[in-house]
Amino acid sequence: MSTDRSDDPDSLQIVPPYLSVEMSRAGGEWDAASEEVVLRVAQLVFEQVGDRPAAEVSILLADNAFVQSLNRKFRGQDKPTNVLSFPHAPTPADAFYDEPSSLGDIALASETLREEAEAQNKSFDDHLAHLVVHGVLHLLGYDHLADADAETMEAKERELLGRIGIKDPYAERRMEDKA
Repeated sequence: MSTDRSDDPDSLQIVPPYLSVEMSRAGGEWDAASEEVVLRVAQLVFEQVGDRPAAEVSILLADNAFVQSLNRKFRGQDKPTNVLSFPHAPTPADAFYDEPSSLGDIALASETLREEAEAQNKSFDDHLAHLVVHGVLHLLGYDHLADADAETMEAKERELLGRIGIKDPYAERRMEDKA
């Protein structure tokens, strides 16, 4: 949290971190309720994990075909995927701008999310929330390429999802690993 002075020099106001979310659509079956989940969850992640008072993110709600084209162009994988994250370069610590710095861009594919939610016996909104958490964490510097990093990122995902009443999305896999 940052502090800000009001007109009264003796009062100190606490200003929570703020994430501005620019949302757009490129096909897919998205509704206002989905947009609300995206906004609420992205802000939660930033409030809990963000390291600056304000930032912005662009989130694209798309169909599989559009996300597949992004996946092919930027990752060399010609298939749809559930979420893509494109972090922007961090703003230098000593830089001062009037506008919040951009964390980056996230793209979500509606058909893939729906198929995965059904296959995993989850609600669409819970699965969407998980992937928004996952995407925003990527923009904040988390990754899962190395096993240790994956464990750290998954632990943070579980913690954040638990704060909004969503159960551990990795519980089944972790039980299989123990067996």
